[in-house]
Amino acid sequence: MPDYNRVIIVGNLTADPDLKYTPSGIPVSKITVAVNSHYTDSKGEKKEDATFIPVEIWRKQAETVAEFMKKGRPVLVEGRIRQDKWVSKEGEKRSRLYVVASLVKFLGTAPKADEKLEPENEAEAGNPPAEQDEKDENIPF
Repeated sequence: MPDYNRVIIVGNLTADPDLKYTPSGIPVSKITVAVNSHYTDSKGEKKEDATFIPVEIWRKQAETVAEFMKKGRPVLVEGRIRQDKWVSKEGEKRSRLYVVASLVKFLGTAPKADEKLEPENEAEAGNPPAEQDEKDENIPF
């Protein structure tokens, strides 16, 4: 049976893109996309839940995203899911899933110069919880 690993997400950037370069000079941008879900709970109350999805963008597309995208802007990302595994300094096994983008489309219109992009507070910003563990020690740059 053939394998198939494809995902499409649409959401808003939680922060400005983080552009870096590998030691060999290849650009890579990292973004987090907040995807909202709406549902009705068992009591009939309408609820909203956000999922924060890390995305890695490579090469020319990484530079384009870093140049033109800002926090709060809507974006469509198509790509594949990848899993990294590592052992923490404390000896605990860790892993994380993220999307490696093959296509990034800017949605909506570009903001006007006087238009406010940043939300009023952290809850509106859709920032992921501070307790999320990053594996910076394994990033190749």
